[in-house]
Amino acid sequence: MSDQGLSANALARRSGVNRQVIANVLNGTVWADTLTVIDLEGALGVILWPDHVQWRIPAAGEAPEGYSDEVEGTSASDSSASNNAG
Repeated sequence: MSDQGLSANALARRSGVNRQVIANVLNGTVWADTLTVIDLEGALGVILWPDHVQWRIPAAGEAPEGYSDEVEGTSASDSSASNNAG
């Protein structure tokens, strides 16, 4: 904003993001959600969230890279045995 000489009001008009949201993000009282970051990046013409354009988006039903829903040290048979015991 400062590089482009924009006030929060001017950025709000340009981006469509509420001025109070912009002020809250700048003050560090809230984190911007993804859509807000996208709107602000488009209005400013700069990347605000580093390297997010390089992220691989998984296909529908595919787990994100590095994700596992298995609990360490247990197996499916361990969890079914504990469910039957109670």
